[in-house]
Amino acid sequence: MNQSKQSVRSGLISRAMVESIVKLNPITMMKNPVMFVVEIGTFLVLLMMIMPKQFDAEGRFGYNLSVFLILLFTILFANFAEALAEGRGKAQADSLKKTKKGTIAKKVVKSGTIKEVSSEDLRKGDIVLIETGDMVPGDGEIIEGLASIDESAITGESAPVIKEAGGDFSSVTGGTKVVSDFIKVRITADPGESFLDKMISLVEGAKRQKTPNEIALNILLVTLTIIFLLVVVTIVPIADYVGVNLEVSTLIALLVCLIPTTIGALLSAIGIAGMDRVTRFNVLAMSGKAVEAAGDINTIILDKTGTITFGNRLAAEFIPVGWSSKKELTEMAVVTSLFDETPEGRSVVELARKQGFTSDTSKYESGDIVPFTAEERMSGINLNGFHYRKGAVDSIIKFVEKQAGEIPEDLKKKSDEIAKKGGTPLAVCMNDRIYGLIYLKDTVKPGMRERFDELRKMGIKTIMCTGDNPLTAATIAKEAGVDDFIAESKPEDKIRVIREEQEKGKLVAMTGDGTNDAPALAQADVGLAMNSGTIAAKEAANMVDLDSDPTKIIEVVAIGKQLLMTRGSLTTFSIANDIAKYFAIIPAMFTAAIPEMQALNIMGLHSPTSAIISALIFNAIIIPLLIPLAMKGVKYVPMSANKLLYKNIVIYGVGGIVVPFIGIKLIDMIVKVFM
Repeated sequence: MNQSKQSVRSGLISRAMVESIVKLNPITMMKNPVMFVVEIGTFLVLLMMIMPKQFDAEGRFGYNLSVFLILLFTILFANFAEALAEGRGKAQADSLKKTKKGTIAKKVVKSGTIKEVSSEDLRKGDIVLIETGDMVPGDGEIIEGLASIDESAITGESAPVIKEAGGDFSSVTGGTKVVSDFIKVRITADPGESFLDKMISLVEGAKRQKTPNEIALNILLVTLTIIFLLVVVTIVPIADYVGVNLEVSTLIALLVCLIPTTIGALLSAIGIAGMDRVTRFNVLAMSGKAVEAAGDINTIILDKTGTITFGNRLAAEFIPVGWSSKKELTEMAVVTSLFDETPEGRSVVELARKQGFTSDTSKYESGDIVPFTAEERMSGINLNGFHYRKGAVDSIIKFVEKQAGEIPEDLKKKSDEIAKKGGTPLAVCMNDRIYGLIYLKDTVKPGMRERFDELRKMGIKTIMCTGDNPLTAATIAKEAGVDDFIAESKPEDKIRVIREEQEKGKLVAMTGDGTNDAPALAQADVGLAMNSGTIAAKEAANMVDLDSDPTKIIEVVAIGKQLLMTRGSLTTFSIANDIAKYFAIIPAMFTAAIPEMQALNIMGLHSPTSAIISALIFNAIIIPLLIPLAMKGVKYVPMSANKLLYKNIVIYGVGGIVVPFIGIKLIDMIVKVFM
């Protein structure tokens, strides 16, 4: 395993080395204005070496060669950082390309017969039969059948998932494999437009667009570059006035050291690495903007079931009402649940068994099963004129009242108490008598309160959406620690909340998997769709979670914050670097003509030439030294903006001044040996 990882790592590095040379193309370099200026300077120094007379540089070949090589390696290191970040995505894209090669599809033609065709020949609307062991030839919707599907090629998750026709879990992705049963699928994407094709293009970074924050930072870097270019040009007449002859190569060295080359070299790599981090977290970001927007999120809309809670409401307690005993209620609850194969039904029988209930239930096996329906909202069995039912409290009350039965006085009080605890009360009756309540409890996932506390420290508001009644919703919201909740919510409620937050100037994130979530996912600034959900949801969102874990939105926000922090920290470090390099080069340029400027040579550098060479070398080697930090990202810890600013100034501001002083001095001590 270690050898395999080492092989992959060495492959990425060798590819990045080649790419760093290819990226020397001026057309490519123009996309990074700061490094493009460095490349122009490198070319000018090369001309000085080739034509020394024209540039009045005779006798300075060794010095100019040193400057040229250092500048060249500065550019190569910058290109290497970007190529290494891109290389991770390309390596993943290569493995995905292998997944989609050579798939044979069993196309169902109009006559109903099966015709084997290449997956590349399938078009939207075609229907294919996929049996056990077959690869899914393209994206589509299941129109018939149910199957267990291995999605590990896409998600990395080894456990197969069940997909069936109808509902929100009927979409399949090309490149996955059917491991049991069969399905018929209607293809929903033409070749080149599938989800797998989108993944390949996205992880390769081919469609990565610069985010607003990155564009703003680029403008800042370009502005600083222009300012320092004007400064360097202005220094020439000043130097002439005091009798100092500055060589072109020295002026170029000064310009390269003063402009923010460090962040200019790493900026693109930081953005690409941010997208790569969410991809490695099994979240597919449709653009760099989505990742960065996650870092600026102010509000998160979360479903309750399956996100904040486990989603399975299980029997926790039997609560008798009226003059019924717990033993009578337990028996009636078991009778109504004998043939209920839902998790709730099985949990009722299991709870009774754990509490020591023993009774001969075989006499009920001949009864007529009454399945649960959305209209009746209850289920049970009919046997020998007896009607056993369990269901929603109001439905059971109506059922009993039709038979002129009396409603126990304590029924409402006890059902409200269950609701206040965040549970769901199910009433149990036989004919005209209500025996009591089954307390169904949906448990909040461990650690959710702590995670929401972290979001609160980030300044992010959390809103829970649930179809539960207000009492249940309030209890769960309090237990989980969310800031607000919407009870009995409908799809339009989510859109309304998102728009209200956005009108306040806030960025909103939400998760969803169903077709009814698609409008809200599209409206949100960061929409995280579940891979197990519908195609409509995945197309509406700007992120897709391949593991279908709704809580992952919290980690996505942290990754977005980390991207912004990394960019801010390295920008602070880069600009602070310029201060130290200023004290290295400026005194070296003017000390001979103006001895008083020796006071600025606080590093005690050996000579003007060694000072310039040392500053240039440090300027070059700091780039590869910071590549691991740019790729991994600055560790994110939730804190206020003021604390974050203070931390940046102390660590990366002060550090950005101290490190160059030490580094340039050490390099100067080595350089003077060779001079």
